[in-house]
Amino acid sequence: MKQMEFTNIHAYKADGFIRNWQEIIHTQAIPYQYAVMADQLPEPQSHTLQNFINAAKKIHGVHDENDFTGIVFHDSDAAKWAEAAAYTAATTGDPDIAAKLDAVIRLIADAQEPDGYLNTYFSLRRPDKKWTNLLEAHELYCAGHMIEAAVAHYEATGKRNFLDVMRKNADHIYKHFITERHEGWGGHPEIELALVKLYQATGDEKYLVLAKHFIDVRGTDTDFYSRENDRKGWKYWGMNPKDLTYSQAHAPVRQQKDAVGHAVRAAYLYAGMADIANLTDDSALFCACKNLWDSITKKRMYVTGGIGSTKDGEAFTGDYDLPNDTAYAESCAAAALIFFAARMAQGEIDGKYYDIAELAFYNAFLAGIQLDGKKFFYVNPLENIPGISGKISTHNHALSVRQDWFACACCPPNIARLLASFGKYAYGENEGTVFCNLYAAGKVQFGNGVQLQCTTGYPFDFNVQYSIQHGGKDIAVRIPAYSRHTTLKIDGKETEYTIKNGYIYIKKPISGTKIEIQLDNMPHKIYPHTKIFENSGNVAVSRGPIIYCFEGIDNAGDVLSLALKRSGTLTVGADTAPGGAPVLHAQAIRLQTGQSLYSFDPPKTAIDTATAIPYYTRANRGDTEMRVWLPEY
Repeated sequence: MKQMEFTNIHAYKADGFIRNWQEIIHTQAIPYQYAVMADQLPEPQSHTLQNFINAAKKIHGVHDENDFTGIVFHDSDAAKWAEAAAYTAATTGDPDIAAKLDAVIRLIADAQEPDGYLNTYFSLRRPDKKWTNLLEAHELYCAGHMIEAAVAHYEATGKRNFLDVMRKNADHIYKHFITERHEGWGGHPEIELALVKLYQATGDEKYLVLAKHFIDVRGTDTDFYSRENDRKGWKYWGMNPKDLTYSQAHAPVRQQKDAVGHAVRAAYLYAGMADIANLTDDSALFCACKNLWDSITKKRMYVTGGIGSTKDGEAFTGDYDLPNDTAYAESCAAAALIFFAARMAQGEIDGKYYDIAELAFYNAFLAGIQLDGKKFFYVNPLENIPGISGKISTHNHALSVRQDWFACACCPPNIARLLASFGKYAYGENEGTVFCNLYAAGKVQFGNGVQLQCTTGYPFDFNVQYSIQHGGKDIAVRIPAYSRHTTLKIDGKETEYTIKNGYIYIKKPISGTKIEIQLDNMPHKIYPHTKIFENSGNVAVSRGPIIYCFEGIDNAGDVLSLALKRSGTLTVGADTAPGGAPVLHAQAIRLQTGQSLYSFDPPKTAIDTATAIPYYTRANRGDTEMRVWLPEY
């Protein structure tokens, strides 16, 4: 079933927009995140690496009063940072990052117990309670992120030291769940897709067997968590073991049709399901993935590509329930949706999957990191109201300015690792074809021998050029659904084309061939489905893959009184948003009401021009009103 492979981490040398972001990750985010985890700053400090030091001392019999600090899944922060560092060290050759990464790997290896078990919370705090609280305690989740980091390190450097540590850990998990037949599955999916990566890196079938086991058993015993709760004798958060939708355990995965529960857990699970379906030709499992994909993208996804409508469980709610000001839309959930999309595209080559990956990347995902790489959003609402957002109890999660760090710091290193590995998803291949899934400037060396150079200023310039430096295979270029008017030129001559499942296929261009694609660069209004009651009568604006928002700082300090003029024009402005992105100007109407809370008198109106900036650049100039959706008047 698998029709497309990801490119190797070494295959893509970035330029343009992606290179700029990867440089921010390289020079700012990775050093900053390391300093936080290593407690090298006055504030913030996370004590993440100290946990490994303390666990190693205890395991090796060194008396020390230091205990575990942080949340039960604190280890995963170090893992995601290590993955980002591995990719970045490979593509930049930075010896300082490589040295920091080697030091972190040594700390992790020293904290591994003799039988392969690896988790600092349990080694330090509850050594007699391992594997007794799968619902809450994230042992498999942490192991999954560690495995992903180890595989990334192996792919990036060829070194096996980290990989061997995590193979020993995976062997321990295999023994517990397969050989010794202990029941259960992780409350937070992640191990599934990680074990697939480990199988692909090592060729060891038992890791695929274990990944498939966790997929197959999930939801088959709806009393498991209740039995576990009755016998374990301790709790961490006190989660309800009967709330099975929260962790996607309410039914066997092949029977699940609606995206439910914690949005990050869901998308990680669905990505793992797609992996297993692709590798084992499991059509029933892939069909379930398609149903879940449709549930998300047709009924439960924000216009920004964000997922998770409520802070209550950081979760999906119901169809078309997409509130703007209380949206959760976690940065990690956007990353997880991109992972899911990429795996769906591996099993079924259809541009619709990368349309969503692109939407989530440029909007809900990039909004999670400040333009300097050192502050972050965990939550990404589509409306900000100073004095309410981040202040009152119903909105206390929807912060209006990015933060230095979080007690639950899953998002900052997750953002770093995806940006550092962007090329893996931008380009793909099989034996006869190379796929340009996302427009990413730079050089690409495919495993099937093709070499090409992409030149583009995307996502703000819509001319994309590919220079074939070594040909001989078909080239497939995704044409986004937003591009209603696209032209193709080959060696300067405009060429007719057909689009097959979202891609233009160019038959075996020879070395020296120049391919030029001009995409639709017009800004558009976006109209919501009538069942999205929060947005009745509202419109949003976009250009290419970029969703725009309106901030008070560009609009006389007052976005709430703005409405876009019905049939009004949208134009690209000469001025720029934070980071240099172009703004949009929209013909608008300013509404003015009296002093009464309510009135019989209609509001006075005045013609105005509204200025919109890319959503991902919001909140880089302080706390100000912000809306993605405005009324149309």
